[in-house]
Amino acid sequence: MKLLGLKPRIVSCMKNYSTDAFMKDLMAGIIVGIVALPLAIAFGIASGVTPEKGIITAIVAGFIISALGGTKVQIGGPTGAFIVIIYGIVNNPAYGLQGLLVATMMAGIILIGLGVFKLGAVIKFIPYPIIIGFTAGIAVTIFTTQMGDVMGLTQEAVTEAGEIVRVPLKTPGDFIGKWICYIENISSFNLWNFAIAIVGIIVIIASPRLLRSVPVLNKIPGSLWCILVGTGGVLLLKQYGITGIDTIGDRFQIQSQLPPMQVPGISFEMVQTLMPVAFTIAILGAIESLLSATVADGVISDRHDSNMELIAQGAANLVAPLFGGIPATGAIARTMTNINNGGRTPLAGIIHAVVLLLILLVLMPYASYIPMATLAGVLVIVSYNMSGWRTFKGLLKNPKSDVTVLLVTFFLTVIFDLTIAIEIGLVIACALFIKRVMETTEISVIRNEIDPSDEADMDVHEEHLLIPDGCAVYEINGPYFFGIANKFDDLQSALNTGHKPKVQIIRMRKVPFIDSTGIHNLANLIDMNHSQGIHIILSGVTPKVHSQLEKAHFYDKMNQDHICPHIDVALEKAREFLAE
Repeated sequence: MKLLGLKPRIVSCMKNYSTDAFMKDLMAGIIVGIVALPLAIAFGIASGVTPEKGIITAIVAGFIISALGGTKVQIGGPTGAFIVIIYGIVNNPAYGLQGLLVATMMAGIILIGLGVFKLGAVIKFIPYPIIIGFTAGIAVTIFTTQMGDVMGLTQEAVTEAGEIVRVPLKTPGDFIGKWICYIENISSFNLWNFAIAIVGIIVIIASPRLLRSVPVLNKIPGSLWCILVGTGGVLLLKQYGITGIDTIGDRFQIQSQLPPMQVPGISFEMVQTLMPVAFTIAILGAIESLLSATVADGVISDRHDSNMELIAQGAANLVAPLFGGIPATGAIARTMTNINNGGRTPLAGIIHAVVLLLILLVLMPYASYIPMATLAGVLVIVSYNMSGWRTFKGLLKNPKSDVTVLLVTFFLTVIFDLTIAIEIGLVIACALFIKRVMETTEISVIRNEIDPSDEADMDVHEEHLLIPDGCAVYEINGPYFFGIANKFDDLQSALNTGHKPKVQIIRMRKVPFIDSTGIHNLANLIDMNHSQGIHIILSGVTPKVHSQLEKAHFYDKMNQDHICPHIDVALEKAREFLAE
C-alpha cells in the first residue's frame, strides 16, 4: 500500500492508543454487533439466501472493512441496497448462488481497481437525482418483497404423496408480478402474522421514546426489541394452540458455524454475463460506503481516504464470498450507532465482527424461533428509512431535467431492475449535462463593426472597428466540443446560403477548451472554404486551445499568418486578402 501512497486508517489510530480509548471502542463494538444481528439476518433472508449468510457477511466483510478501510468509524456489512440485486441473481436459474458469489468477487476486483487508480473522487460526481431515484426505488422494492410475510400469505402445493398443503408464498422476481401474486392469494391472509408484523413496527418506533429514561435499555436497538417481543409473543401464542405463524426455523436449517473457505466455480462465459451486475454492485457499494464515510466525517470532524476505503470494500467483497457471504458495503445506520456509542477507531468495527462471530457460534440455534413476520416488520422500517421520501418530494421542485432523471431512475428500479436503472439514468444525466453545456456556449456573427469596449482583444484605440465588405466575424463564447461543432456548421450554412464572404474570422478568445470533434470540424471547415477560395482566420486563440490544436497537427492545414493574437490584427489581415 505504501507504493500506492495509501495506508489503512487503523495504522495511524493505533499510535498512542490508550486504555480509555479501548474501553470506548469495546462498548461501541458490542452495541453495534447487537444492532447488526437482526439486520444481518433480515437482509440475508430478504435477499433469498439463508440467515447465517447475512451474519457471515457482517463478520468477514465487517472485519476487513474496519481493518483496511480509510475511515476511523465505518462499519461494514450487508445492507438493504443490495437486496434487489441479490434476490434477482439467486432466483435466476442461470446463475443461482454460485453466480452471486462470482458477481460479488468481480465487484470486489472492480472496487479495488477504483481505489488503486485513485478514482474514489469520481464516484462523487454521480448526479444526486440518480442516487435518490434508485435508493427510493430500492426502498419500494424491499417494502413490496415483505408484504407476503407481513400478511402471512400462502399458496397451495402438492406433496410427493399427492396431498394438497399450504406453503409460504413464492412470488415472481418483478414488482408487478409480486403484487399480482399477492392479490391472487389474498384469501390466505393470516391475521396473526399481520398483527405480529404491526406490533413489531410499533415496537421499533416506540421503544426509543418509552425507554429514553432508562439509559441501559435505551442502548438496545428497536429492531432487537422487535425480535425479542415478536419471538416471545409467538412462543406464548403457540402455548395456547395458535399455529400457522411461520418462523425462521420453519423455512431454513440454520448452520451455527463459520463454513470452510471455498472458491466458487468460475467460467469465462459466466464472467461475461455477470459483468453488468458486478459493475452495478461495485458502483452501488462505492456510492453507499463513501456517502456513509462522508456523513461520519461531518459528525467526528475527520476526513476519510476514499481510495483506501474503496480498496477495503473491494477486499471485503472479494473475500466474503469465499465463505458464502453476499455483497457488503459501509452501512450508515450502523456507522452512526458506532459513533453515538463512543467508537472512534477501526478497532470498534473489528470488535463488532468478533461479537457477531460469537453470536453465530453460540446463539444461532435460538434464531430459528424468530417469526418471519417480525423480520418483515424490521425490513418495512428499513425501507421507510431508506426511501428518503422528503428528499424525493423536494427534488420534484427542481428543474425538469433533474426531475426527469429522478423519476426515470426510480421507475426503472422499481419496474425493471437496478442495473438498467443506473445505466439509463447515467446516460440521461450525461445527455442533459451536455445539453446544458451546449446552452452555455453562444455563437454569434458580426458583419458591420466591433465595439472596443466589449472586452475586445485588440491593441488599437479607435472608437469602433469596421468590418470590411466581404468579411464575416464569428464569435464563439464557450467550450468548442462535439455538441457545439455541428451547431457552428449549421449556423455557417444558414448564413452563407447567398453571397459567401471571402474572408471568415473565427474569434476564439472565450473558448476555454476544444475537443477532437471540434478540431475535426474546424479542419473540415478550413478544407471546404479553401477549396472555394475563402480564407479562414483564427483570432485570439487561448494558450490552452492553441496547445490542443498544435498537438493535433491542426496548424499543418493553415499558414501561421492566418492565426492572429488580436481581432484588430485579424481584420488587417482580412483587408490584405480582400485587396488581393
